[in-house]
Amino acid sequence: MSEKKPGFFQRFFGGQPAPSPAGPEGLPDAPLAPVHVPETPEPEPIAVVEAPAVEEDLPPPGPPEMTPDYVEEVEDQLVSPPQAIATPVPLASAPAVDVPAEKQGWFARLASGLKRSSDNLSTSITSVFTKRKLDAATLDELEDVLVQADLGIETAISITETLRRDRFDKDVSGEDVRAVLAAEVEKVLTPVAQPLVVDAAQKPFIILMIGVNGSGKTTTIGKLAQKFSREGKSVMLAAGDTFRAAAIEQLQVWGQRTNSPVISRPAGADASGLAFDAVTQAKAEGRDVLIIDTAGRLQNREELMDELEKIIRVIKKVDPSAPHATLLTLDATTGQNALRQVEIFGKRGGVTGLVMTKLDGTARGGILVAIARKFGLPVHFIGVGEGVEDLEPFEAGDFAKAIAGQH
Repeated sequence: MSEKKPGFFQRFFGGQPAPSPAGPEGLPDAPLAPVHVPETPEPEPIAVVEAPAVEEDLPPPGPPEMTPDYVEEVEDQLVSPPQAIATPVPLASAPAVDVPAEKQGWFARLASGLKRSSDNLSTSITSVFTKRKLDAATLDELEDVLVQADLGIETAISITETLRRDRFDKDVSGEDVRAVLAAEVEKVLTPVAQPLVVDAAQKPFIILMIGVNGSGKTTTIGKLAQKFSREGKSVMLAAGDTFRAAAIEQLQVWGQRTNSPVISRPAGADASGLAFDAVTQAKAEGRDVLIIDTAGRLQNREELMDELEKIIRVIKKVDPSAPHATLLTLDATTGQNALRQVEIFGKRGGVTGLVMTKLDGTARGGILVAIARKFGLPVHFIGVGEGVEDLEPFEAGDFAKAIAGQH
């Protein structure tokens, strides 16, 4: 057997060139002459470029970016990081509002915000109704479900009585029950779904915001100021929550955003005296709207409720018809306790309308139905988020469909 010729790799890196290419596999090598293959020059050696070393002497990575420690603790998170006071947002830069798109977007946000409430109801209703005939035992179970969802005993009875009259001893599904639920909720809420009307004859139109601690008063004031400013109204704010420096600063930020002056005093100042000064100045300047913040107070604290009554008396010394609207801000997450708040604040503070906040943070959104049926107070706004666009005038039909899961 002839000696094996060096391969291409060996020839390329310094081996001797082979006299002739190798023949096909398994065949003897053919002589060069008979084949008449022209001689091909050997390729020039290619310089091998070494890759850079993987390990380089690089500085160690720095720590990840962290949230600054100076973020202030306020009653509610702001809609977005506050802008510097020296550079307020001009009113003219507010984006144009497309009414149909906003309406559609609002219902989507409402349905999303009420998802916990609607999911809780839907799951419970589905567990009771599984395509079986409607009997007395099923109606009793449904009534318990509706009461536990904070809709109130009267609403629960009304819904079950409607089903008893129309569908007793017939097949009924969860969807059938949700349709009856939506219709009954809308019937209860329609009389109280009333917009907040600013009387142009009252200058300024004075709005007093009241409620318990953490209900979202200050943030709601900022959102209302934004809405009124976009409507072309001249707004003034009064930082009447003199117990908390953070509330004063938060309202000042909203004032800068909306180009609204803020009447404030150092923390600990007398709230009724501040309210007097704010009304006096707003009248002198011919402002369209004055919104007065107040400190959060529990309805069972007698001395705090006395102070609220004093603030109202002082406001009336400047304008006997004021406040023209006293809005109670309710936190939906408080559930049944909200009923007691409406009762006490209504007696001591003369509540004229309600704002329900934080509906997106609870499965107890049905409490608004119980409040409407018991007190019949106008519900002006509801909130399902922290953004300015997440506080909207209350509409009974949208709320009823959203809470019943009829998206």
